[in-house]
Amino acid sequence: MTREDALQALEEYRVSIDELDLRLLQLLNDRTRVVEEIGRVKRAAKLPIYEPRREDQVFENITKHNGGPLTPDAVKRIFERIIDEMRTIQRIRMQNSVDTSQDGDS
Repeated sequence: MTREDALQALEEYRVSIDELDLRLLQLLNDRTRVVEEIGRVKRAAKLPIYEPRREDQVFENITKHNGGPLTPDAVKRIFERIIDEMRTIQRIRMQNSVDTSQDGDS
C-alpha cells in the first residue's frame, strides 16, 4: 500500500467514524428523552433515581446481546458511563422541577 492509498483509506474510515458518531449521538439523545420521561414518572411517584436492580438488568441485557468485537467488560464500562450521565440528568431535571414548583408557591 502506498502512502497515498493509506491516506485515502484513512480518510474514508474517518468519514465512516464521523457518520457513526452522529448516529450514536442521535441514539443517546433519544435515550435521554426516554430517561427524562422516566424521571417525570419517578418524581410523580416519589421513587428514587438510583435503581441498582434495573442497572443490573441493563448490564445483563447489553452483555448478552454483545456480538463483539467489544469485550463484555468494555461494553459494561461504556454503559456505566451512559447510565451515570442519565442519572445526573434525572437528578437535575427533578431538582429543577422542585425549584420551579417552589417558585410557583411564593
